[in-house]
Amino acid sequence: MWLESKKIVVIGGTTGMGLSAALAFVREGAQVVVVGRNPESCTIAEQQLDGNGLAMSGDASDPQTAPKAIALCQQIFGGFDGLYHVAGGSGRRFGDGPLHELTLDGWHYTVNLNLTSLMLSNQAAVRAFRAQGEGGTILNMGSVLGSRPSPAYFATHAYAAMKSGVIGFTKSVAAYYANDNIRVNVIAPALVETPMAQRATKDETIMAFTRTKQPLDGGRIGLPHDLDGGAVYFMSDYSAFATGQVLTIDGGWSVSDGQL
Repeated sequence: MWLESKKIVVIGGTTGMGLSAALAFVREGAQVVVVGRNPESCTIAEQQLDGNGLAMSGDASDPQTAPKAIALCQQIFGGFDGLYHVAGGSGRRFGDGPLHELTLDGWHYTVNLNLTSLMLSNQAAVRAFRAQGEGGTILNMGSVLGSRPSPAYFATHAYAAMKSGVIGFTKSVAAYYANDNIRVNVIAPALVETPMAQRATKDETIMAFTRTKQPLDGGRIGLPHDLDGGAVYFMSDYSAFATGQVLTIDGGWSVSDGQL
């Protein structure tokens, strides 16, 4: 039980990678509060957590959402030990894309969705940890596109900038709050089967490319549970001496050419 007695908040935890991690946290002994925008997904997620978690509806880019979730965790479960920020996504349909096509609306939407929301949740967590005086751990969701671009099929330049920004932000925060025993790290996946990935998963050309770009396990798209082990590690005391780190879980993306 790697997470026995841990109290964890997952922002973006009612579907996909966030929900998979929350269920893994519960299996390892934690109690969780998961946050999602869709009330229906919140209801379904809470049922799956089987009495070991609560779901709260809220927009991650609302400054009140993360503080409310953390307060709920403290009030109901009696503490707050870790934050996993998963919320984010593509701004493609709002105007993100290659720089010569990128719209200002697409840029602002992508910044708000991926970086502003993360800053707000991290800020709320740091304030709570400092008030408790016992340290804590934060894990942020990055992307392999923040450091290993793939121009043919994954050219969303605002998104890549935000995910690169997650790494810089995380390292800076990790350095500043290390003396408070607050650890801040990043998981950076490649293409994972989530609602955001539907554009790719429905295009056989992109999927054929992905099978060569992510050649592990026969060549495939990632699954949400592929990230669970890393998330459990960073939420646990086994990572007590790790901060400012980026764990890339990408099926080989960052070391493979990718071909059709």
